[in-house]
Parts: sequence; structure tokens; C-alpha cells
Amino acid sequence: MRLPFFYGWILVAVTFVTMAIGVNARTAFSLFFPPIIEEFGWERGVTAGAFSFGFVVSGVVSPLIGRLMDRAGPRAVMELGVALMGGGMLLAPLTSEPWHLYVTIGVMVGAGSVCLGYSGQSLFLPNWFTRKRGFAIGIAFAGVGIGSVTLLPWVQHLIEQTGWRTACTAMGLLILIVLAPINLFLHKRPDDIGLQPDGDAAPAAGAAKRVSNIVDAAWAGTDWTLKRALATARFWWIALGYFCGLYIWYAVQVHQTKFLLDIGFSANVAVWALGVVSLLGIPGQILLGHLSDRVGREWIWAASCAGFAICFVALMALKFQPSLWLVYVMVFTQGALGYGLTSIMGAVVFEIFQGRHQGSIFGTIMLAALAGGAAGPWLTGFLYDRAGDYTLAFAIAIVVSGLSAFAIWQAAPRKVRAVAGRLHKLQPGTGAE
Repeated sequence: MRLPFFYGWILVAVTFVTMAIGVNARTAFSLFFPPIIEEFGWERGVTAGAFSFGFVVSGVVSPLIGRLMDRAGPRAVMELGVALMGGGMLLAPLTSEPWHLYVTIGVMVGAGSVCLGYSGQSLFLPNWFTRKRGFAIGIAFAGVGIGSVTLLPWVQHLIEQTGWRTACTAMGLLILIVLAPINLFLHKRPDDIGLQPDGDAAPAAGAAKRVSNIVDAAWAGTDWTLKRALATARFWWIALGYFCGLYIWYAVQVHQTKFLLDIGFSANVAVWALGVVSLLGIPGQILLGHLSDRVGREWIWAASCAGFAICFVALMALKFQPSLWLVYVMVFTQGALGYGLTSIMGAVVFEIFQGRHQGSIFGTIMLAALAGGAAGPWLTGFLYDRAGDYTLAFAIAIVVSGLSAFAIWQAAPRKVRAVAGRLHKLQPGTGAE
């Protein structure tokens, strides 16, 4: 059936809703964290370790999910994620020992989040857009922000009124009821249903050839298998950049609520801060994704890392001056700038290693990224338990932010394929291959 608009935007809408629920179901651990500690009296490092263990699990399954995407497509991957994450959230309320939390929130929710979150969506959505790749992914991933300002306050209300177990059960049911049916609309590539990226018409015979966006023809012409990619420096620079990127992301996300409570802010302010970060990520991801299509992926990655660095500086200052204006700085730089990482995460890999095996390559790179996501919350909690405050942990995160930006500049996707806004520097005309 012919639609009055490009089918790729349906995939953007499905991804928007999936991210709104799936990513925030995992983020909600930050809200479950204080009542779980209060109920069981476990150490923060042990409790936060369940969340971090989820990243270890995510890292283990990420290459497998990439292979599954290459072979079976996005519907199989997403429905598997719905089953795992929904099941984990429904079983988590049965927790009475730390290992129960590690199995449910760690293994099941962790594995499901690879499918439903940034990793899984980045395995197929970039295929549908070329000129508007960053913009489309930015819109799709902005669903996380909408989910945060609607779902997280609702989860906090349920926690306050009925306890964390009821809130966890409600999230599990929401995942199963909403996400299972809508993800049946997904397709891996536009040519699977007779379309072209960006909704372009198929090139007519004898028509003028579009301007190529390829900068390095030898590199772009290589059939990149996982084995070949592993032998390149670019692969490892991306892996390092992504490790550091998720380290800083989740180091602050998991611990900021408890930190704000510790230094005297109310629960309402702490929950507001967590929600508004993702709310600001809505215009941030869309704008930065669009800008990345104009100026290049490296500039936007660096800007996002700078946002996280400023965020950690503000957190360090809050210990000595717990004022709302510093909370505003922390929230703005983390959300409006930091969250821009996600709008280009898939684009960087696809523009360097585009081809038949891109899912396997991306999934393997995400092994490093998810290891960073595991290390951030765990090491931050560990350093707190040993030092008694977060100062050293936040200082380390600032250094890691700079290392992430440096690594993506070294990977240099601009030297393989140019973004749409840079095509004029290659040859006259517009368009992309």
C-alpha cells in the first residue's frame, strides 16, 4: 500500500515509542535504588552492581544481537527484547537476595535493553536514511526524553504510594502490552519493501549520477567483515570512544539521584532532575543530530562529551555549594549536550564499516560500549564506598569525557564518508550515494 509519506518515518515513530518505554524502564533503576537500599541495607556498590552487571550481560549478548539482526532482522530482535525486559521487570519484585536482583535487573533486563535500547535501534535505523541520518535518529531517540517526563514521575508516584515492587510490575506489563505489537511494523532496509533511503525515487535509466559522499573509495569499497574490522585501528578507536561515552553517561545517571538526596535536596528535586535531563535530550538530540548532518559526526561527539564534563564539574561544585542554579547547569549540560551522543552512535559505525556485516561489527563495538556502561556505575559506587564521597569518581569521569572525544576524532568517519553538509567540499552538486 502506497503511503503519503516515507515508510522510514513509521520506523522512526515505532523506535520513538520503544525507546520511550524500553530505555526508561532501565533508567528507573535509579528510582528503585534508594528504596531497595533502605529495605535491605545492602552496600551501594553491591546494589548498583546489579545495574552494572546488566551491562556486562549486555556486552556479552551484543555481538550475538548484531548477528541476529544481520540474519533475522529487527522484528526478531525487538520481540526478543520485549520478552526479556518485560519478564525481568515482572520477576524483579520477587527479590529477597542480591543475586535475585542480578538475575532479573542484571541478566534479563540487561539483555533485553540491548535489543530495545540505543544498541538495537542503531543496528537498522541508519539504513533508512542517508542525507537525514542524524536528524531521523535524533527524532527517534528523543522518545527517551518524552518517556522520562511521563513514565519516571509515574514510577516515582507508584513507589511512594505502593512500593517499588508494584512500580516494577507495572513497567513490565507496559513493556509487554505496548511494545510487542508495534514492533511488528519494522523492516531492516528500505529495499526490503521496494524503497530507497530517505524516500528517494529509484534512479531512472540515463539519469545523472548523484554526487558520491565517499571520501576514501578504497576503504568504502572493502567488504568489511568482523575479522577485517578488528584488524583496523579505526575499530579500536571507536570502541574506546564508545566505552568512555557510556562510562560517563551511566556514571552520572545511576548515582545522581542518590547524590542529590545525600547533599540535602528533596526527593522531588532529585526526581525532577533525572526527568528533565532526558526532557532536554529531546531538542538536544534532534538539533545535534541535524547539526551532525551538516558539520560532521566528530564535532557533535566532542560537544556532547564537553557537556558531560561540565556536568561532572557542576556535581563536584554542588558538594560545596548545594544551590539550584548548579543543579540547572548539571541538568542542562547533561541533557541538551551529553545526550547528543546517541544521535550519532549508529552513524559513526555505519559510515566507516557500512556493508553486509555492519550489524555484527556494530554489535561487537557495543561490547566495549556496554563494558563502559558497566564500569561507570560500579566504579563510581566503589569509589564512594571507599572514599566516603563522589569527588574522586567525578574527577575521573571528567578525564574519561575528554578521552572519548579524542578517540572519535582519531576514528575519523569524515575521512571515509562525508555528511550531506560537506558534500560541496568534495564535488559540485548535492546528493549522496
